[in-house]
Amino acid sequence: MPVWDRVREDLASAKLRDPAARGGLEIALLYSGVHAVWAYRVTHAMWRRGWRFAPRALSQLTRWLTGIEIHPGATIGRRFFIDHGMGVVIGETAEVGDDVMLYHGVTLGGRQREGGKRHPTLGDRVAVGAGAKVLGPITIGADSVVGANAVVTRDAPPDSVLVGVPAKARPRQEGVDTRALLTAPEYII
Repeated sequence: MPVWDRVREDLASAKLRDPAARGGLEIALLYSGVHAVWAYRVTHAMWRRGWRFAPRALSQLTRWLTGIEIHPGATIGRRFFIDHGMGVVIGETAEVGDDVMLYHGVTLGGRQREGGKRHPTLGDRVAVGAGAKVLGPITIGADSVVGANAVVTRDAPPDSVLVGVPAKARPRQEGVDTRALLTAPEYII
């Protein structure tokens, strides 16, 4: 996908998910979550080419400027949006699907020091609430919602709602569409 098409897609995604967004120029200039994602895309391309120091240095500069730390080795899908991103941390082996939304203070972190896959995988259309911690090489299924301040350390099937410490997965209630969190800004986690 051409760079400018991806930029327009990111701006549209932010506008869709943030009721305070007034327009593309405002989002492009003032949204730290969007800036962090754009910087990540540059560092990830460098990382895939085998460079290590330069992408890590740039990701640390981005962290200093935005308060959002995304490791260049992470894999992130399209239309990813970080709302009020201060304190977001995404680890090296994390995998994030398309149309995922994170709020501030979210950690996609590891629980062990051994090499290999150490960080979580989030399926498509997952929303993660403020302060939530998703830890270890686990998978959160598509269309799931992680509640604010939840601590998730176990896999969750698609269409789950995860709340608590430790978080317990439960299916969505009949007739309640938690996916609306990703498309209707009047809903909040």
